[in-house]
Amino acid sequence: MTITDTSPASAVRTPPEQTWTPRLWGVLAVLCAVLFLDGLDVSMVGVALPSIGAELGLTTTSLQWIVNGYVLGYGGLLLLGGRTADLLGRRRVFLIALAVFAVASLVGGLVDNGALLIATRFVKGLAAAFTAPTALSILTTTFHEGPARNRALSVFSVFGASGYSSGLILGGLLTSFGWRWTFLTPVPLALVALVAGIALIPRDRPAANGGHDLVGAVTLTGGMLLAVYTVVSAPERGWLDPLTVVSIVAAVALLVGFVVTENRVRHPLIRLGILRVGTIVRANLSIVALFGSYLSFQFMMTLYLQDVLDWSPLKMAMGLLPAGLIVAFGSPFVGRLIDRYGTAPLIISSMTSLSLGYVWFLATAGNTPHYTFTVLPTMILLGGGFAFGFSSIMGQATDGIDDSEQGLASGLVQTSGQVGAALVLAGVTALVAGAAHEGGDFGGFHAGVNLVSGVAVVGLALNLIPLFRAARTARA
Repeated sequence: MTITDTSPASAVRTPPEQTWTPRLWGVLAVLCAVLFLDGLDVSMVGVALPSIGAELGLTTTSLQWIVNGYVLGYGGLLLLGGRTADLLGRRRVFLIALAVFAVASLVGGLVDNGALLIATRFVKGLAAAFTAPTALSILTTTFHEGPARNRALSVFSVFGASGYSSGLILGGLLTSFGWRWTFLTPVPLALVALVAGIALIPRDRPAANGGHDLVGAVTLTGGMLLAVYTVVSAPERGWLDPLTVVSIVAAVALLVGFVVTENRVRHPLIRLGILRVGTIVRANLSIVALFGSYLSFQFMMTLYLQDVLDWSPLKMAMGLLPAGLIVAFGSPFVGRLIDRYGTAPLIISSMTSLSLGYVWFLATAGNTPHYTFTVLPTMILLGGGFAFGFSSIMGQATDGIDDSEQGLASGLVQTSGQVGAALVLAGVTALVAGAAHEGGDFGGFHAGVNLVSGVAVVGLALNLIPLFRAARTARA
């Protein structure tokens, strides 16, 4: 995962060079460790899903909540997390959220109930919603604008991307001993980071004024949870079932309540007027296509390779690793390409690579996909698509936005990515569970891959439309 600098533009006067003291390196190490843990946790738990389902008796529908519980908790409160850090103090919020993350990891590794396990994942997502924006805020306020901050952000980005890749390998190794280790391993790492953070992170003063938008946070999170629940459960229960109808009405009511709240509250989570900017809308839809398709495809491949092809967790992790390696080693170089070509061409390249990857998989998979001919080329295309896309989309989402709303634009696009991924994964899960009776080793997964491919192609089309309009205008 790559983090884009959303700090205000450099002043005209060049600031003095900042000295990198051991304490400064220590602060950066703490922030990088927490970002590394976030990426590590997502990929490790993904590898362990089949083992969790086998031991706790969870269906595919239930397993997706282990992923979506975290994603919805993170996406639903991400904007509130950044605002809370400003109001209560960055250091305090960061350390409390990190402690909650460690406790939730410990409890998740000890429970024997699927519902409790999903609850711990949701709590960890809530904690990440506070640690992620706060860590970036601590970094941008600790390191001076210019070379020092750029250097720190570069190191920060590499750790975020490498955490996901490392989690695949470590998750495969740990799951071989038992899936609980994928939950317990982050605990000592988080505790070490917590102790170091208490000693090294400088104290800061809370904001003198401002306020929370708790109503907006509750309506947004509640509405998205109900929407995902409805999409997952409706195919089995029926779309006209009374409980399904009530869930749809309640989800719509909560989301409408969120929109009404944002138009009336004094300190909204989202200033809705920002969505009148075409590039911002396009960036937010693009991140949905990127996150939604990538996360959902990995979810399906994790289940398929282990449950259908009987691969070991480690073998499965190594099979998916090429995509993670491309993201980890390719992301640091994307900034130079953005400077040279701009964000639009890179986003189109990203969506093209993703679409080709899914289409290639569908065209060559058959009933038993061959790794070298089908899975490996797909993972290479997906890794390249994610590496090009994430930083470019983040750049487009904040390009041309006033300094006072850089944080809003950055938080909005990250929220869109998490919430959009949850909805796409819910749809994929419903299709996979409903189509499992089709027969053939891969028959039950074809419908899900079809949806993922469609999401990526729509993302590509949305970014090609401005080019067609520009060409038509030029001819006219």
